Amino acid sequence: MSGICDGRVVIVTGAGRGLGRAYAELFAREGARVVVNDLGTSGDGRGAESRVADEVAASLREAGGQAIASSDDVTTSDGAGRLIGAALDAWGRLDVLVNNAGFVRDRMFVSATEEEWDAVLRVHLRGHFCPAQRAVAHWRDRAKAGDKPDARIINTTSGAGLFGSVGQSAYSTAKAGIIGLTLVQAAELGRYGVTANAIAPAARTRMTEAVFADMMKRPDEGFDRMAPENVAPLVVWLGSAESRAVTGRVFEAEGGLITLGEGHKRGARRDKGARWEPSELGPVVSELVEATATPTKAYGA
Repeated sequence: MSGICDGRVVIVTGAGRGLGRAYAELFAREGARVVVNDLGTSGDGRGAESRVADEVAASLREAGGQAIASSDDVTTSDGAGRLIGAALDAWGRLDVLVNNAGFVRDRMFVSATEEEWDAVLRVHLRGHFCPAQRAVAHWRDRAKAGDKPDARIINTTSGAGLFGSVGQSAYSTAKAGIIGLTLVQAAELGRYGVTANAIAPAARTRMTEAVFADMMKRPDEGFDRMAPENVAPLVVWLGSAESRAVTGRVFEAEGGLITLGEGHKRGARRDKGARWEPSELGPVVSELVEATATPTKAYGA
C-alpha cells in the first residue's frame, strides 16, 4: 500500500471502534504503518478486552497494510511509554500521534458524581497528556541529535468542547481543555519539528448514538453523513507531510463539511485608562455584548 502517508509511523489511540478504527484503516491504506491502540473498554470506560485492538490490527494486515496492536492504558505514564516504545521497537520511528481514546458518562451537572467527573477528565485529559509527552520526549531527542522530525500531534476535541453540551459537563470541560492543550503544544513544539492540531468530529460512534440517536440514524439511501469514515481523510491529511505548515488549529468535520474554528480571538473592548467603578460597568458590558457576536448555543439548549 502507498499513498499520502507512505512510510510514516502512526499511533491511533482508541482505534478499536468507530472513528479511531476509521482513522487506522485509512492511514494503512495511505501507506502508513499503524499502531492500533485500544484498551477495549465499554462505552462508559468499564472493563477491558485486548482482542479489540488485536482484531483491528489483524484486519489491517489482511488488507495488505502494516499494523501492530497495543492494549496499553494511555492514561498512565507507564502505559504511554510502552505504547510509544511499541512503535519504535517495530519500525524504529514515530511520526504521528492521534489522540482519540475517550468515553462519556453523561449526567446533568447537579447530579454528577466526583467519580464520574474524575473518570471522564482522566481518560480525555490524561489520555492526551501521557502519550503526547512520551512522544514529544522522543521527538525532542531526535531534534537535539540533528535529526529534526516532521511530526504531528492530532488531538480530539468536540462540539461539546467548543460550545458546551447539556448533560455533558465533564465531557465538555475535558474537550475544552484539549483545545487549550493543543494551542500550547503548537506554540512550544514547532522548534522540534512537531505540529499540533485538534479536530472536533461529528460522526456515528458508541458515544453519539446513545446521546443523539435521531441525528446519528443511518439513512435508508444516499450519502451517510454521519459515517465515521467521512472524518478520516482530514485526520490522515493532517498526519501527512503536506500539513507541516498547519499548526495550532481546530477543525470541525462532519460528512463532507470541514470548518476551521475562529473561536479564540478577542472581540469588542472598552478601555477607560483607569480603574472602573462597579456602578459604571452596566452600560459598558451592555455595549460590549451588543457589539460582539452572539455565542453559539450549547448542544441541547
